[in-house]
Amino acid sequence: MNAFALVNARVFDGWRLTEPTTVVVENGLIASGAARGERIDARGAVLLPGLIDSHVHVRDARSRDALARHGVTTGLDMASWPPELIPSLRGATGTADLRSAGLPAIGPDGLHARMLVKDPEAVVTDARKAEGWVADRIAEGADYVKIVMEEPGGGGLEADVAKAIVDAAHTRGRRVVAHAASAGAYTMALDSGADVITHCPIGAPADPADVTRMRTEGRVAVPTLVMMKAVARFIGAGGAGGAGGAGASDGFAGSMATVAALHAAGVPVLAGTDANAEPGAPFQVEHGVSLHQELRLLVEAGLSPAEALRAATSLPARHFSLADRGSIEPGRRADLLLVDGDPLADIAATGHVLRVWCAGVEHVPA
Repeated sequence: MNAFALVNARVFDGWRLTEPTTVVVENGLIASGAARGERIDARGAVLLPGLIDSHVHVRDARSRDALARHGVTTGLDMASWPPELIPSLRGATGTADLRSAGLPAIGPDGLHARMLVKDPEAVVTDARKAEGWVADRIAEGADYVKIVMEEPGGGGLEADVAKAIVDAAHTRGRRVVAHAASAGAYTMALDSGADVITHCPIGAPADPADVTRMRTEGRVAVPTLVMMKAVARFIGAGGAGGAGGAGASDGFAGSMATVAALHAAGVPVLAGTDANAEPGAPFQVEHGVSLHQELRLLVEAGLSPAEALRAATSLPARHFSLADRGSIEPGRRADLLLVDGDPLADIAATGHVLRVWCAGVEHVPA
């Protein structure tokens, strides 16, 4: 039996830090009762639930292990192909656990069709084919479904196609995540009925009416501020047709304003980064370390440090049906992150990683 006890650890309980206490781990789970096996003295360091990045793109074991090295014990992959990729990266011990949307649904001439997704199966132009397309993704093992919305007229999914895909996914018990990186795409994503909207507008903030809809219709936001900041800087420097100059800070200010409005309205905000190593991506975001950057940006946007921590632990566990993780309590997976410093006083402390356990197995960097 694999068992150990972390003693003298201050545990984040979702709201505050406990006094130094003992956390018992047996067979990969948090256990109750007397400590068994090895005793590991945390010396007053802070113990967090393993972090969950709610928007990554994992292409190989190196990027998966980079997540774990920085305390990200679960990665929610938001588009991958071929179908066997993510299954080939699952099941390894002592490293990050993965979920995936598999192949995303895209339009015929949007950014994703031109630069990123090369599989023709991803292009959906006929609403009548939505049910079969969703059935194929589920047969391939998709844990949820991803649709990519572009600005109206931008070559992305047509509104009727997007809605048909969402309806088909919901009929089969799958959540739907919608990519939306502009104000117009945000509205289209809401109109589709998607459960989770990932990214947030650069430039003009999301329409206040859309923020209200997010709250009243029970939607969830994954703003990926790390990526939005990088893309705004890229556009401000003249990339992708941008004129260059001072537009980068103004564009990102719109993203931050959207997150502030969503949070103030009571919309659940999850921490996601769009971490990727894709050659055609607008910007490559480092796996693992970027989630700590995202937490700092969420705090800058108005979340408290405790709320930011929940955005990377209990909230994604709740909204992506990961009932076995996201908090430190008996019966949950022993996904654990030990950090030096108090993240409730300074959220940057999450990046001061001391040790990481994935389902009770310590991650040892290669």
